[in-house]
Amino acid sequence: MLARKKSFISAIVGALVALSIISLVLSLVRVEDVTLPPTVKYGMVFDAGSSHTSLFVYEWDSDKENNTGVVSQTLSCDVQGQGISSYANNPPEAGNSLRECLDKALQVVPAEKQRDVPVYLGATAGMRLLREQNSSATEQVLAEVAKTMQEYPVAFKGARILTGEEEGAYGWITINYLLDSFTKVGKGWNETHPLASNIFGALDLGGASTQITFMPEGSVLSQNEASEVTLYGYSYNMYTHSYLCYGQDEMLKRLAKELIVESSPSTRVHHPCYPKGYNETVSLSSFRASPCTDGSDPRRPLGDSIVTLEGRGNASGCLAALRKLFNFSACGQSQDCTFDGVYQPPLRGQFIAFSAFYYNFKFLNLTEGQPLAVVREAIEGLCTRSWEDLSSSYPKENPQRLPKYCANANYILTLLLDAYKFNETSWNNIFFQMKAGSADVGWTLGYMLNLTNMVPPKAPARLKGHRPSLWAAAIAFIILTLVLGLTALLLLLWV
Repeated sequence: MLARKKSFISAIVGALVALSIISLVLSLVRVEDVTLPPTVKYGMVFDAGSSHTSLFVYEWDSDKENNTGVVSQTLSCDVQGQGISSYANNPPEAGNSLRECLDKALQVVPAEKQRDVPVYLGATAGMRLLREQNSSATEQVLAEVAKTMQEYPVAFKGARILTGEEEGAYGWITINYLLDSFTKVGKGWNETHPLASNIFGALDLGGASTQITFMPEGSVLSQNEASEVTLYGYSYNMYTHSYLCYGQDEMLKRLAKELIVESSPSTRVHHPCYPKGYNETVSLSSFRASPCTDGSDPRRPLGDSIVTLEGRGNASGCLAALRKLFNFSACGQSQDCTFDGVYQPPLRGQFIAFSAFYYNFKFLNLTEGQPLAVVREAIEGLCTRSWEDLSSSYPKENPQRLPKYCANANYILTLLLDAYKFNETSWNNIFFQMKAGSADVGWTLGYMLNLTNMVPPKAPARLKGHRPSLWAAAIAFIILTLVLGLTALLLLLWV
């Protein structure tokens, strides 16, 4: 009897050893790399423009494609009030103006991720002008902005003034990212590198400056206008130039000053771009507020007198007055020149025109690819309408903006045709739009794309793991081993 029990126990121990070996083997073989789901990251960028500030919140997976984060727009928020440069005399309010949008942004970012969210503020032409006029006030405004940001549970990375060329280049990146120009493969694309001819150019018109950016046929001859970026593993050489004081708002001020100076010493001045029946009162001292109009003119000193601008609704006179704001003669006979002696290679490819280019043409219903002849006719028709007609036809339109559309539209024509050298044929290569998909077109997304590329590329977290069927078998054998082990132990104690 005892011999039989010992034999039974020996059999159990043998089975126990065998099961242990099987369990060990199952736990080691067929181990595979398992990719964990990528972590979602967030970033925020403030676009501090000359006339207003906007906040954009972006998100992307930590898993990257050729070192560039796949970024999408989560939120956009328009800050109440004017641009931060308008707070030169009250810098603390520049920071306070951002709080409402910051509060909204934190509502869309999970609490556990907020302290890791990088937040940037990029100031553009408005602050570039303020820096020229008052560098001390500029520093104070940026310091107050930084002070406000640092009160929030985010990783504030700094507030800085972008150069005009950076603004143009980042806008170009945004457009081509949203339109898949960097990654799309198919007809017309090289399998290893996107064709330069299929990359879109960017046309940006802000309040204080305007930018043009594109990839020319050959190399950019002037290093001042040359820029290089690397995205999705490829380098792109582009031409970009920014014209300070040629933004929409500064253009209107310069136009008004030129008309007033030409009419000196009259205090009632005809304005060919304003609609008939519309009058605007201007103090000459207001021109001293901007470096674009602050220069003295012997024909009429900038005193404190008041002048009334009287609308005349003259489309051809408006175009002629606007052309005087450009120094086309500085280019001589050169074809690779825009105005003021600025070099520009021949245009190439298709362009996206956004910001004020889009908003003005949207008002005129000219964003559907209409030919140039139709555009000219529509603008001329707008300019001949009286103020009474316009104000009654567009009761919901901002009364400060409505009388300016004739000047704005004619300025856009002058800039695109006479300065940038688009013509009747290449006009069809311009597309006026402000969104691509669900994201806004502007420099901020391009800025965030560039910043995510600077972060050391992180591979997705990987662990060693089993296929589910093998894992289940291993667990079953381990349990069976434990049961037999306990049985053998009880039998030994019983004996």
